[in-house]
Amino acid sequence: MFSKFTSILQHAVEALAPSLPLQEDFVYHWKAITHYYIETSDDKAPVTDTNIPSHLEQMLDILVQEENERESGETGPCMEYLLHHKILETLYTLGKADCPPGMKQQVLTFYTKLLGRIRQPLLPHINVHRPVQKLIRLCGEVLATPTENEEIHFLCIVCAKLKEDPYLVNFFLENKLKGLASKGAASLITEDMLKGQDSMVTDTGQSVQPKGTAEQAEKGNDFPQQSDDLSTSLDELNVPSSPEALDVRSHGDYNLVNSLLNLTKSPDGRIAVKACEGLMLLVSLPEPAAAKCLTQSTCLCELLTDRLASLYKALPQSMDPLDIETVEGINWGLDSYSHKEDASAFPGKRALISFLSWFDYCDQLIKEAQKTTAVAMASSVRERFFVGVMEPQLMQTYVVFFIAKTDQFLPASCHLLMSLFAFSSEIGILTSTALLHRIVRQVTSDALVHEIVCFILGEQREPEKLTDINRHPLRHRLIEHCDHISDEISIMTLRMFEHLLQKPDEHILYNLVLRNLEERNYTEYKPPCQEDKDVVENGQIAGAVDLEEDPLFTDLSPDTMLSNQEWLTASPPASPEHPKNDGKTEVHKIVNSFLCLVPDEAKSSYHVEGTGYDTYLRDAHRQFRDYCAICLRWEWPGSPKPLEKCNLEAAFFEGHFLKVLFERMGRILDQPYDVNLQVTSVLSKLSLFPHPHIHEYLLDPYVNLASGCRSLFSVIVRVVGDLMVRIQRIPDFTPKLLLVRKRLLGLEPEGPIVDHMTLLEGVIVLEEFCKELAAIAFVKYHASSTP
Repeated sequence: MFSKFTSILQHAVEALAPSLPLQEDFVYHWKAITHYYIETSDDKAPVTDTNIPSHLEQMLDILVQEENERESGETGPCMEYLLHHKILETLYTLGKADCPPGMKQQVLTFYTKLLGRIRQPLLPHINVHRPVQKLIRLCGEVLATPTENEEIHFLCIVCAKLKEDPYLVNFFLENKLKGLASKGAASLITEDMLKGQDSMVTDTGQSVQPKGTAEQAEKGNDFPQQSDDLSTSLDELNVPSSPEALDVRSHGDYNLVNSLLNLTKSPDGRIAVKACEGLMLLVSLPEPAAAKCLTQSTCLCELLTDRLASLYKALPQSMDPLDIETVEGINWGLDSYSHKEDASAFPGKRALISFLSWFDYCDQLIKEAQKTTAVAMASSVRERFFVGVMEPQLMQTYVVFFIAKTDQFLPASCHLLMSLFAFSSEIGILTSTALLHRIVRQVTSDALVHEIVCFILGEQREPEKLTDINRHPLRHRLIEHCDHISDEISIMTLRMFEHLLQKPDEHILYNLVLRNLEERNYTEYKPPCQEDKDVVENGQIAGAVDLEEDPLFTDLSPDTMLSNQEWLTASPPASPEHPKNDGKTEVHKIVNSFLCLVPDEAKSSYHVEGTGYDTYLRDAHRQFRDYCAICLRWEWPGSPKPLEKCNLEAAFFEGHFLKVLFERMGRILDQPYDVNLQVTSVLSKLSLFPHPHIHEYLLDPYVNLASGCRSLFSVIVRVVGDLMVRIQRIPDFTPKLLLVRKRLLGLEPEGPIVDHMTLLEGVIVLEEFCKELAAIAFVKYHASSTP
């Protein structure tokens, strides 16, 4: 009570006293602080019961006022006094001793306001960055301390200053040396480099006792000398002034990062978020030395991945894939989920949001990071999380199903138990695949995208062989899951691949498809002759197959085909003098080929308004434009590789991915509706890529296939042939087909189950898929013919 009265009285006296020059006033307040340690004998009273906070605030106000009164960049006498007398060193010592109690909090606040309110650069001064570095070491040592809020604000203001002038980070890379070659080398070493060399440097962090301070003051009356006694003087050591000075470092420490990493574990969410923000500022600094030290001398990579792994392991073993796919509120800085306030809560939602939020932070951190740092962090996430934690979950079902299918002579109880295990594993693989799909959909940083791609697909780029299933087991397993006995697993895996194809990484498409089409050995090469160069009067290229002469299409009416005249604006005229040389069959032939694949009696779209072919053109144009933007930097060729330069003798294999998709497409009449939608969606995405070999293999019905080879068009032709046979066995096929289409569109209420529902739904999907392929072919041709 008496101390508070004294403080009030002192404030009144200062208000009534005549104003002193700024320097005298500044020195007065500083001496008032030091006299406290000389005169007081009670080191247990909290600092808030003293005048120290008031004096520190007054000193800050004087420094700000002095800077405002001077020209920009000019250092005033008060700031000179603070630097020359090492006031920050002294305050650090008092803050570390926390004498009186609460002094550490006051010192942190003073440092934070000093760096934040003074505009001129202070950190380049040795008597500023040296005590700042020491104070950084005190931050985050113990979690949930009363000073945690002040610690994070102090660290964040330091990060902000380094962001303004990235080279200053070199002052905060502490290093330990095994030895010094000469005394001359010592002039390049800061005190921070000599951390731990007790025989050379005095520890300035020893506790300061009031009695001891008073005894030191009695030895001399000169205040500057007293100030020097309160802090360790290292004037003989200089700061490195060039990158060459950093070459003598052998082992690095990055205490600013370490302190922030500690505070990311704070139970106070606000503190943890601020620490994450500080780390994001530091990883973006362009200084190579800082990037190297950050990845090699801190536990940043380990903390990121270990926390990601622990949050993943905290998830329930089984979750609804729809919940994983649709959960919202994923933002690492706004992770404030309340179970009580959530009307759509489900078991594990809290854990799922925490995991996805932390993954979002890792992704954004890598996205903002300097290139070297980004690659190191992304590689760590792949090795320590994806390979170490997720891969076993994705690979688990193979062993269970193998046992369940081979041990046929076990008792019934054993088979029941194994079936339960198999069901449990299916739920587990479905959950882990859904999580992988969500991660693929969510990731945005290039470095992490590439590591995820290599994790899923491997790094192989040579053409595939049928015996290559063990080259990258996870890739083969996931492709197998596209044709899994469980439709849910198949759909989820196909969705994952669909989103993977949309990521801006060239290796995805090359690994899955392009490496197998590079030599064009799916084609049969015929040397050109004079007859091939002639153009038929109706505009059809010589040697091309006319659909009207194909036995599969003899029953088609001319009304269902698009006339050549409709495509004149998009198809450049061909003539003997100017033959087409872009390797593409004329677009109207290709479009009609796809539109005429499904026979009239199997078509139902023309009975329903708004389901015509033209509805796909707008979507195809938008999607193709987006895909072209993604592929622009990959420098793909504009035309197919000349057949004369291709190795056509090599055996052709479309690759495991296309093999599974083609097999699924071949069963479109016997598969569930949702599976068919997903299979055709993936194939249409592949068709959109602007690579000439993909276009030729997936969208050119007139390509001369080599013996034993198949293309997307030939697969569909086989399906149509099967359909025409099966139609004859189903009475009232067309009315039933129209009814099913209207039910799917919501135009008819659900009623009695229609016979052959799976087949009818498959026919509808087939018709729509052919229209979509026709639209894609037209849009791609139009884009390639437009200058």
